Amino acid sequence: MFDLKRFGLGRNHEVPVGREQPMEIKGQHLVLGAGIVPPFPDHCRELMLGMGCFWGAERRLWQIPGMYVTAVGYAGGETPHPTYEEVCTGRTGHAEVVRVVFDPERVSLDTVLKVFWESHDPTQGMRQGNDIGSQYRSAIYVDREDWLEVVSASKLAYESSIRANGVRSAITTEILLAPPFYYAEQYHQQYLAKNPDGYCGLRGLGIGYECNPPESRA
Repeated sequence: MFDLKRFGLGRNHEVPVGREQPMEIKGQHLVLGAGIVPPFPDHCRELMLGMGCFWGAERRLWQIPGMYVTAVGYAGGETPHPTYEEVCTGRTGHAEVVRVVFDPERVSLDTVLKVFWESHDPTQGMRQGNDIGSQYRSAIYVDREDWLEVVSASKLAYESSIRANGVRSAITTEILLAPPFYYAEQYHQQYLAKNPDGYCGLRGLGIGYECNPPESRA
């Protein structure tokens, strides 16, 4: 069970039970063309990134040259296969995340991290701008222990950069080994490709990320 207090919830808040069957997701990425569900090519690597509302976050990440595929979903909480409505209650403990799958021969982990740090405000805790709630927290979930060191080093480097530029707030990004990823509903996938004028609250601090932490080898 996740820590209710960590998400500002009391004991009287019940965690939604969820469901046994996964969300039915199918088809190819509307921009990148690859299938959005596994299996993915063996040489690809992946991680999950939480940057607030996943609509704008996914668009920013699929724009990285050489990206293989992206998909949006929920991770970091307790409820299996939650719905969007359940996640929005804040009681599942999940964050809105983007599953990022990339070819390390074409896209470096550091490139992905640069886009992550520069594209949102990682100091805001359980919110991003006007989007308030634990589901909008900043998060990096990796499926390799050796990446924890790389990602943590990038966090320290970016924190140093923002402090040098006058930002005194600490980075609150959650960095963990990857919990289960649950796909969001089909209509959320590549939402801003379907709705180019749709909502996007993604805003960075305007401060560059300049560190090049040592890459983990495959």
